[in-house]
Amino acid sequence: MNLELLVTLGVFAPLLGAAVVGLSGRRLGDLLSKSITTGLLFFSCAVAWIVFGEWAWGHLEPFTVQIAPFIHVGDFQSNWAIRIDALSAVMLVVVTTVSSLVHLYSWGYMAEDPDKPRFFAYLSLFTFAMLALVTAADFMQLFFGWEGVGLASYLLIGFWYKKSTASAAAIKAFVVNRVGDFGFALGIFTVFWMFGTIEFAELFPMIAAREGTGWEFLGHTWSALDLAGVLLFIGAMGKSAQFFLHTWLPDAMEGPTPVSALIHAATMVTAGVYMVCLLSPIYEYAPTASAFIALTGAVTALFAATVGLAQNDIKRVIAYSTCSQLGYMFFAAGVGAYEAAMFHLFTHAFFKALLFLGAGSVIHGMHHEQDMRKMGGLWKLLPVTYAVMMIGTIAITGLGIPGIGGLAGFYSKDIVIESAFAAAASNHSPMGLFAFAVGILAAGLTAYYSWRLIFMTFHNKPVWKEEGAHHADDHASDAQLETHSEPLADDDHAHDDHAHHGPLKPHESPWVMLVPLLVLSVGAIAAGFLFEPFFTGHHENEFWRGAIFNGADNHVLHDAHEVPTWVKWSPLILTLIGTFAAFWLYVLKEGMARRMADRGGVIHAFLYNKWYFDEIYDFVFVRGAKAVGDLFWKIGDVKIIDGLGPNGAAWASLKSAARLGKLQSGYVYHYAFVMLLGVAGFLAFAIYAWGA
Repeated sequence: MNLELLVTLGVFAPLLGAAVVGLSGRRLGDLLSKSITTGLLFFSCAVAWIVFGEWAWGHLEPFTVQIAPFIHVGDFQSNWAIRIDALSAVMLVVVTTVSSLVHLYSWGYMAEDPDKPRFFAYLSLFTFAMLALVTAADFMQLFFGWEGVGLASYLLIGFWYKKSTASAAAIKAFVVNRVGDFGFALGIFTVFWMFGTIEFAELFPMIAAREGTGWEFLGHTWSALDLAGVLLFIGAMGKSAQFFLHTWLPDAMEGPTPVSALIHAATMVTAGVYMVCLLSPIYEYAPTASAFIALTGAVTALFAATVGLAQNDIKRVIAYSTCSQLGYMFFAAGVGAYEAAMFHLFTHAFFKALLFLGAGSVIHGMHHEQDMRKMGGLWKLLPVTYAVMMIGTIAITGLGIPGIGGLAGFYSKDIVIESAFAAAASNHSPMGLFAFAVGILAAGLTAYYSWRLIFMTFHNKPVWKEEGAHHADDHASDAQLETHSEPLADDDHAHDDHAHHGPLKPHESPWVMLVPLLVLSVGAIAAGFLFEPFFTGHHENEFWRGAIFNGADNHVLHDAHEVPTWVKWSPLILTLIGTFAAFWLYVLKEGMARRMADRGGVIHAFLYNKWYFDEIYDFVFVRGAKAVGDLFWKIGDVKIIDGLGPNGAAWASLKSAARLGKLQSGYVYHYAFVMLLGVAGFLAFAIYAWGA
C-alpha cells in the first residue's frame, strides 16, 4: 500500500472510531464499541511504528500529504495536510502507542461503567485531535488540534459529570487553557503579520532574514520574533501546565485513571514541548523568548517537585511529577537542546503512562481508594502491579550509573541536565546555570516523592486492614459515586466480604489491565539505551535531518557530551540522597513522617496546599471579579444609573408632576388669582428694570 495513503488512514482511523461509536454506540453495544475503537487505535499504532522505523533507518524522506482546502480568505491560505518528518514520526509513535494501550487497559478499568461507548468515543476523539496537531503543516491545523485536545480533555475529565468535583475540574481545565490559548492565538497573528504566511514550509526559511526586526511601542523597540515566541509559549504554558497556568493539571485527576494516563503521558500536556521544538527556527533567533522558556521550565520543575512531597492522593503525586518533568523538557528546549527535550518527552511517555496505569491498578485493587495513607503492605497482594510500579519509579528517578547505563529516564533526564550545564559553560547563559541547579535539586526531590509513593503504598504496615478499606455497603456507594454503576459484583473477594461485613481485601487487576503495564514496562526499561543514539547520540544528525533547527552558534547538545565528570555524577548523587531520605522516613522510621505531617507546620502546610495558588487565584480572580461586579452593580448601576435615572430624575419628575397637578383645581378664582400673581410679578420686574 502507498505509504502516504497508509499514513492518512492511520491519522483518521481514531476519528472514524469516535464518529461510529459516538453516534451509534448504544446500538452497537459495549463489546463492539470497545472493539472498533481499540482495533482502529492499534491500526494507527502499527502505521506509526512503520513510519518511525522507516525514518530511523533512513529509508524515508520528509513529505506532506495534501488532504483538502481548509480556510481560504484573501491572502490567508490554510490547507488540511499531513506533515511527516522526524518530529511528527516521534509524536505519532508516542501518541498512538500510549493511546492504544490505554484503550486496552480501559476494557478492565471501566468494566462496570454503563457509559463505555461514550468513554471510548471520547478517547478516540482525543487521540485524533492530537494526531491532527502533531502532523499539522501550518499554524491553522495546529491550532485546530490544539483546541481539539482541549475540548476532548474537557469531555474526559468531566466524564463522570454527576460528580460535582469532576465537572468543576473539567471547567477549570477548559478556562485555564483558554487563557493560554489567547496568547497562542496572538502569537499566530504576530507570525502572519510579520511573514504573511502560516505554513511552516514557507515560514521557516524566511525567519533568519527577519532577525532583529522590531516594532515601536511605548518609546521602545521590541524584537518582533521575541514577541511572537513569548506569545506562542504562553499557549504552551496553558496546555503543558507550566507555572502560573498549572492549576488545572492536578484537578484533572477527577477523571478516570486511563484519562489521566493519556493526558499526562503522551498527548495534551506534551503538545507545548512539541510546539516549541517544532518552532526551533523561531526560538533560535529569539533569545529573550528562549530565556523565558528556560526560566519558566526550571521554576515549574522545582515548584511541582516540592508540592509532590506532601501530597497523599496517589494520582496527584504522579500528576505533580508530570508537571515537574515537563519543566525539564521546557528548560532543555529553552537552552537550545531541543533534541534532548524531545528525547525526554519520548521516554517520559512510557514510564509516566506506566506509573499512571499502575496507580489505576492499585486503585482498582483497593476498591477505588486513592489515599496512600490508607494503603500499605500491598506488594504481596498485587505482585505484578508492584513490579511494574518499581520499574516506572526507577525509570522516572533516572537511577543509573554514568558510563554504564540505566533505565529510560536515566538517559533522557541526564542529557537534559547536562545540556543546561553546557549552555551555562559555553554560552555563559545564566538561565542555563539556574536550570542546571534546579535540575539536580529536582532530581533529588523526584526520588524522594517517587519512593515515598512506593513505600507508603506497598511496603508500610497494611493500614487498610484497620481503617482504610471500606465495608461492602460503603464500597458499593463509592463505586456508584465514581462510575454511576451498580455495586461491583465481579470480584470474588467482594462476595466474601459481603458475607462477613468485613474490610474488602485488595486484589490484583485482571490481565486485560496488566498486559498494557507489561508492554509499557519494556518501554520504560529499553527506550533509553535503544533510542539514545538516534535522539542525542552518534546517529542524531541522520535521525533529525533538519526537523529541528540549530543556529550556527548552538553547540549545546554537542557540548553536553563533554561536561565534567562531577556534572555527570551529580544527578545520581542527589537521586540517592532523595531515595535514602524516603527510605529512612518511611521504612526505617515508619510512622515518623505521618507524625510530622499531623503536627503540621508552615512548610508542610505551604507544600500540602500547593503554594496556595488556588487560594490566591480564588481571591484575586474569582473574588476580585465578583467585587468588581458588585462595584458596577451596587454603585454604578443601583446608585448612579438608577439613582440619576429611574430613582433620581424620573422620580423627581413624577413627584413634581403630582404636586403641580394639584394646582389644576378646576376653580376659576384659583386661576384668576394665579394670573393676578403673574401680572404683579411681571409689573414688578418691569418697574425694577426701568428703574435700573
